[in-house]
Amino acid sequence: MTPSLDLPVGQFLEQVAARTPAPGGGGGAALTGALAAGLVAMAARFSVAQLPDAEDLAAAADQLRCRAAELVAEDAQAYGRVLDAFALPRDAEGERDRRVREALERAAAVPHEMTEIAAQVAAMAARVAGAGNPNLRGDSVSAAILAAASARSAACLVDINVALGGLAGDLSARAAQAVAAADTAAQQATAS
Repeated sequence: MTPSLDLPVGQFLEQVAARTPAPGGGGGAALTGALAAGLVAMAARFSVAQLPDAEDLAAAADQLRCRAAELVAEDAQAYGRVLDAFALPRDAEGERDRRVREALERAAAVPHEMTEIAAQVAAMAARVAGAGNPNLRGDSVSAAILAAASARSAACLVDINVALGGLAGDLSARAAQAVAAADTAAQQATAS
């Protein structure tokens, strides 16, 4: 079953807890990133007096929130393809190996995109925490911390899929850079 964010939160959490392959860690990372982006958008909207570009920040955060939310389902679909590929019978022509590799490439690409989104969200959160409405600082700091957590967990999934598929390590390296950027932004947000 493909997870849907159109469900009430309680039902979505039941899907996460169920004995099904998805939603799992990737969906959790994406949902956490979407939540962080939502907090940034809200804090920016309350910061129009402090930040001249608050509306633009809110709009950018909304776009990232929507994309992160889409990644919840995309991650479940990618993981489903991995399971399907591993279930294929072994063959002499290497068709199964090719399908497994292709599925793992997609299963690594989805959380990699999440790391990049999370790094952007964390940077925006740090900016709003430092210069936005001081009454929303807690929300901005929470957003930065959640974004960093999203990046970290998504990067772990990138690494797992890269190793499992024998994929090029540059994807893991780029994910690690995004994690470092998100962590730096979260530290800046908490220090502001």
